[in-house]
Amino acid sequence: MNLRAAALLLTLFACSSLPALADDPTFKIDVKDGVITPLEMDVPANTRIRLEVTNSGTSPAEFESVQLKKEKVIAGGNTAVIVIRNLDPGTYDFFDEFHSDLPHAKVTAK
Repeated sequence: MNLRAAALLLTLFACSSLPALADDPTFKIDVKDGVITPLEMDVPANTRIRLEVTNSGTSPAEFESVQLKKEKVIAGGNTAVIVIRNLDPGTYDFFDEFHSDLPHAKVTAK
């Protein structure tokens, strides 16, 4: 790989991993021992959003969504931010991987 190609890849990686901005719409989710609240939420389509996922339980939780291509382990008593960019209209399931037998939640982009 030449130097120009390496620089381009580095620039693309840096731009794709920019942190969420404070003015991005933020939606709060609570996970406690596999129970997700709320189970359904509407978010704006084609907009970058932030999901603030709080694990209010004492054991770890794993936010998992195959459809959103996101997963994040969150220690008990902690909060993680998950950024989703330009979500197409539709409904997307997510769940706590450590408690996958409990009801799954849904995000609907409208």
